[in-house]
Amino acid sequence: MANQNIIVKRVRRKSGLGGGMGKIKPRDVMLFARQMATMIRAGVPVLQAFQVVAESIRKPAMSAVVQQMMNEVAAGSSFSQALRNHPDHFDSLFCNLVEAGESSGSLDRMLDRVATYKEKVESLKGRVKKALWYPIAVILVGVAVTALLLIKVVPQFESLFHGFGAELPAMTRMTIALSEFAQQYWLWGLGGLIAFVYLMRQGIKRSPSFAYRVHAFMLKVPVLGDIFDKSAVARYSRTLATTYGAGVPMVEALDIAAGATGNLVYERATRQVREDVATGQQLHFAMRLTELFPALAVQMVGIGEESGSLDAMLNRVADYYEEEVDNKVDALTSLLEPLIIVVLGVLVGGLVVSMYLPIFELGTVL
Repeated sequence: MANQNIIVKRVRRKSGLGGGMGKIKPRDVMLFARQMATMIRAGVPVLQAFQVVAESIRKPAMSAVVQQMMNEVAAGSSFSQALRNHPDHFDSLFCNLVEAGESSGSLDRMLDRVATYKEKVESLKGRVKKALWYPIAVILVGVAVTALLLIKVVPQFESLFHGFGAELPAMTRMTIALSEFAQQYWLWGLGGLIAFVYLMRQGIKRSPSFAYRVHAFMLKVPVLGDIFDKSAVARYSRTLATTYGAGVPMVEALDIAAGATGNLVYERATRQVREDVATGQQLHFAMRLTELFPALAVQMVGIGEESGSLDAMLNRVADYYEEEVDNKVDALTSLLEPLIIVVLGVLVGGLVVSMYLPIFELGTVL
């Protein structure tokens, strides 16, 4: 570079596979598993299946990962080992099921099982997010509209009222006072909200004890807490059914299920269940000892253990609680929609009426 009169001022590390090529999402991993299962079931060799899938994937980041794994398999690695070399995209459940499929000669079936599992889990996550973000989004829109009226519209009326020369109604005076407060402190309020969200996220990220308390609080929130609770039970049951049914040892399956619950309270409880099962206790008894899992789930797991159909019973538990989450989310949405409309109508309508009230009174006097 020096010979070409090029001066290096700064050296920056090149971003990884996700940089500039689209972030790899769980849906991409699910589609990869489904496509690989289809190719292998059709009798296509694994290396050729990698090549075909890599060419069919539109997202450059995912295609690059698949090509890397293809090169690793061509160099002598197993499919499962190639997956383990990319832990940011392929979790232990995926790797363990593929390893079990390689050992038993049922790789296509295991890949299908992974794809089905991820499809159900992502669907459940989407429903929970809908329950959480729908009311927040509507409330934020309502607050933004109210703030706009107070900061931009009310001051225009205030300048008009100065020429009336009469005392304004109490409702109008209160609205003007609220408008003056909003004009003076709205930046502070916005800054405080941003700071609160940032500090909460940092606290959850950096302090395990704080994150645990937040997750415990989420389980106690009226209506929403019940949705989070049932969602965690469904994800625990679905993960355990998928891994244990694929031949993964129970202790290892519980370790995977702990990280898949989506709630730190359930994660800690599942790790306690794992410790108890490792010492020889039955799964349903260990679950009961946590005093966290619903009695119905514990009873169904107990029946599954006694009948020798634990994975099938765990899948039924997951199906039941996923349906419960669906019903709760639908009920919450049906309840919130009219409630939010009424609240916003009263809020915005009240501001409009308070501004026009002096004009109506003036017209009556004249």
